[in-house]
Amino acid sequence: MSDSSRDTAEGAGWGAAERGAYERLMPTRVEKISWLDPRMLWAARNGVLASWFGDPTGRTRSRWVAQRAAAGAPADKVIRRDDPDRFSFMVIGDTGEGDAPQYAVMPGFLKVGQDTRFTVLASDVIYPVGSADDYGTKFFRPYQDYRAPIYAIPGNHDWYEDLGGFMRVFCDDAPPLAPEPAPRPLTRAWLRSLLWHRPRRHDGQRLDEVRKLRSAPAQQAVQPGPYWAIDAGPLRIIGIDTGLLGTLDAEQGAWLREVSQGPRPKILVTGSPLYVDGEHHPCPIDGGGTVDDVVRDPAHHYVAAIGGDIHNYQRYPVDVDGRTIQYVVSGGGGAFMHATHTIPRVDIAGVTEDTFRCYPLRGDSLAFYSRLYGRRLRLRRFFTLTDAEAAAVVGERLQIRPGRAPGPEVRITRRTRLVAGLLGTGRRPDKAKRFRLPVRKIYTQLFSPSSATYSPPFFKCFLRLDVTPESVTLRCHAATGNLAQELDPPVEDEVTIALT
Repeated sequence: MSDSSRDTAEGAGWGAAERGAYERLMPTRVEKISWLDPRMLWAARNGVLASWFGDPTGRTRSRWVAQRAAAGAPADKVIRRDDPDRFSFMVIGDTGEGDAPQYAVMPGFLKVGQDTRFTVLASDVIYPVGSADDYGTKFFRPYQDYRAPIYAIPGNHDWYEDLGGFMRVFCDDAPPLAPEPAPRPLTRAWLRSLLWHRPRRHDGQRLDEVRKLRSAPAQQAVQPGPYWAIDAGPLRIIGIDTGLLGTLDAEQGAWLREVSQGPRPKILVTGSPLYVDGEHHPCPIDGGGTVDDVVRDPAHHYVAAIGGDIHNYQRYPVDVDGRTIQYVVSGGGGAFMHATHTIPRVDIAGVTEDTFRCYPLRGDSLAFYSRLYGRRLRLRRFFTLTDAEAAAVVGERLQIRPGRAPGPEVRITRRTRLVAGLLGTGRRPDKAKRFRLPVRKIYTQLFSPSSATYSPPFFKCFLRLDVTPESVTLRCHAATGNLAQELDPPVEDEVTIALT
């Protein structure tokens, strides 16, 4: 097995590594997404409008679900497969930017996933707005050689055109929804409707053509709607749709509670992770309660909850009344990398730095962003930190051990500390209270979303889960864009979860 980032700097993708062959898979013309482009932000405005003028997602979702039920989808929304008691499947999140980081994942994904029974896409299948026109280069082309079915839950970006493209691709070419009656003039709903982003008139005309890239019978899957459950071997996998604002409507909440009943072990897949960046986000359900209440209920037998939306990997093994539930963030499937160096020292729900895991390592994240902004701001000599310098200053600020075996001792200079602070590096919780500077909030909300990059290492990742009647083994594999990690995708984290 090849070195991981926890073993060596070369395993992380640093150094004079040979670039992988992923570029051969890419289209000749690649759309470059920048979240500082005003045109991109305007196209993706529906999330802001929903937060200002009321969120229509629940009502629209209910109409999609009713339409699928009328077309014959099962009322309980359960996909019943014929998988054996021992099988494997893949999970990958936040995939669809259609550029180098997404395609760099594919060689390793195809190698590790060649014998798996299916894949689940966890959030944001298509950026920037979920358009049906984008599925050719951002879904069908990259996954054309994956020979098994792919199921998906939508993320907020898939909702920016009212989920039309997602429903056509994953839900039996669902026809467009009939328009709703116009809202009363001069109301909040009327103002929202005036500003709402909608699909182009002839959106998705090439879908029939690009579907041919995944036309083999073994690749086909039809979902009952944007949320669903899969009975596979000894396991039930439940996928929920958290819409534009990361919440559940009452109708979906009632279904979640119903489908979670019974002794069968369960894994939740959600577009809004329940533990992320050292914080707990239980995900409210309209009418009362939270998604995490459902997950924690011992009668429901959840063993893990996997969420996308955040573009890295994190794992929190939380003790809940004497049993461990693995809360996982897995959104590193293709979109720009969300920093991990901004995560403060972890101490939540009994999870500490000794049991918390993330990829990329915080030091690698800081080194990555120092190089990126050094290049963009033309201040390379000032901003750029080596991976060793970055790991050392992260260890100092958080008072944690380095993520991999340290090399020669590195001197931490004033410049190193200043760069770490400017790039939002986390601190211990007690230090964060003393220094109430908004650096981390500003950094994560403004700078990080614009930070696409087009040369390795990319620090992407995907999950493989191996299921037996007794356990599930979850492995996080890395994809850097370098040849060594393409040929033998390293395991960055591994945990075995008991089912009995």
